[in-house]
Amino acid sequence: MNLRIRHLADRHRFAVTVEGHEAFLSYILSGNSLIIDHTFVPKPLKGRGVAAELVKTAYDYAHEQDLICQATCSYAAAWLSARRKV
Repeated sequence: MNLRIRHLADRHRFAVTVEGHEAFLSYILSGNSLIIDHTFVPKPLKGRGVAAELVKTAYDYAHEQDLICQATCSYAAAWLSARRKV
């Protein structure tokens, strides 16, 4: 899936609009950590990999900024856990 994910740094959010629906991931910066606290994907977009792409984008951004990526959001926590096992 080729998504145009936007980083809205002033809102601590990554967002994407697909077929008129906005999905997003929000995060908190704390010390040297980027903590993903929420992902939202509207029903028409569920099951299409949108949440995974949002989390991957946040993870890549954290890595580029030398931040530790963590999550309190259950989806993001599962994604990060699976990523660390690879």
